[in-house]
Amino acid sequence: MSRVITYTQAIREAQDIEMARDPNVFICGEDVGAYGSAFGQTAGLMKKYGPMRVLDTPLSETAITSLGVGAAAVGLRPIVVHDFMDFMGVCMDEMLNQVSKLAWMVGGQTKLSMVIRAQAGAGISAAAQHSQSIESFFTHMPGIKVVASSNPADMKGLLESAIRDDNPVVVIENKTLLGMEGDVPEGEYLIPIGEANVVREGADVTIVSYGMMVNKCLHAAGIMASEGISAEVIDIRSLIPLDKDAIFRSLAKTNRLIIVHEAIGCTGYGAEIAAIVAEEALDYLDAPIKRVTAPFTHCPFSPPLEQEYVPNEDKIIAAVKSLW
Repeated sequence: MSRVITYTQAIREAQDIEMARDPNVFICGEDVGAYGSAFGQTAGLMKKYGPMRVLDTPLSETAITSLGVGAAAVGLRPIVVHDFMDFMGVCMDEMLNQVSKLAWMVGGQTKLSMVIRAQAGAGISAAAQHSQSIESFFTHMPGIKVVASSNPADMKGLLESAIRDDNPVVVIENKTLLGMEGDVPEGEYLIPIGEANVVREGADVTIVSYGMMVNKCLHAAGIMASEGISAEVIDIRSLIPLDKDAIFRSLAKTNRLIIVHEAIGCTGYGAEIAAIVAEEALDYLDAPIKRVTAPFTHCPFSPPLEQEYVPNEDKIIAAVKSLW
């Protein structure tokens, strides 16, 4: 059975279920206990599980991430919380040289079962230091899985799978989706990491996206359908590992590819998707690959400028129509 809850509630519920199931699971981060995190994703969990399993930490991304690495190395399953992905630059040494490499460097003598939850994205006038999407940083680190959800149900299913995974997983949450409502299954719910979802079938063009942008792609596809353009929309859900076969199957039908993401286009994750398609499925294409992304600049505070900065339906539709 399912019922309607918010994206934020889905995050909290996934953590609650996994903490009840496995006593090795714990949460650590700034304000995760007393205040339930900056956006409420851990509200009530300290009261339920106590301060040793929902641990308020100092404001130090380095300390929070290092705590997670040490705990995971001795068999615990930490959920490390960074309320803003922007500040993960502070713990980049830990991410690059410990989280991604430790299990490999000791020849698998220990696992690093660790989730890193981080909020990304613009749209709330949080300006240049609180609005970034830097997922491509982490997709460049062998040993780390990276997932992103576009709706509450996928958020719950991906997060539960990430907590159970024996590898470090970066779970990207989008701030503008936190209040989004949707049908979410009750109880344990797992979505396999590395499995894309075709959220809308079509015959004329393939639109590949992830996270919040999937919803804009779906809206754009609905508008284009009224104009006679049939767009297939793929929510990859998992950036690492990528379900490239789902993309190839779609391109075999549509022969055209648009890649949409909120991150800056220059060396963004869409470039990796485009390169894979160019290397392995070029014969399917009847037109150049197009990307719809944020421009190569910082996110402005001004709401009108921010609205222009974030990719939208008009830009997606214009990109699609440029393929003919």
